[in-house]
Amino acid sequence: MDLASFLRDVPDFPKPGILFKDISPMLASPEAMRAVTDRFATLDFGRVDKIAGIESRGFLFGVPLAMQLGVGFIPIRKPGKLPAKTRSVHYDLEYGSDSVEMHEDAVAAGERVLVIDDLLATGGTMAAAAQLVEACGGTVAGCACVIELAFLQARANALAERRCESLVAVG
Repeated sequence: MDLASFLRDVPDFPKPGILFKDISPMLASPEAMRAVTDRFATLDFGRVDKIAGIESRGFLFGVPLAMQLGVGFIPIRKPGKLPAKTRSVHYDLEYGSDSVEMHEDAVAAGERVLVIDDLLATGGTMAAAAQLVEACGGTVAGCACVIELAFLQARANALAERRCESLVAVG
């Protein structure tokens, strides 16, 4: 199945000059969603004990994958969204900074965690999520995304030390 055919280009969103890759057509297709989950499941990251999905679209792909693999799911969220004690990692963006949080007890020491998101652009959010998993005692098995904006070179920059796989590469 050609997963790229389930992406819709939206020009000038969220601001002029940006060509947004919309996954709504993919989400509307049970066949495409099954194909995404199946392809993620065939990637060999060794033993995976948990899937960590980055808010919010990483949840859409991470939960079905965790169910298919028979492992737990960890939500990685923006600050102030999780009810129990959290740990956070701050990171720089092109125009400012942001942070992500995770429950401190979401991962046990030595557990291998696969970090999932829908899109890999510059890699800052994915790298921060991986740092967060490690700060809580886990080991990052790898990072995976549906779409990679390859021209932004996240693998060579923010994720140079991490194994990262994408299902659709753009540019």
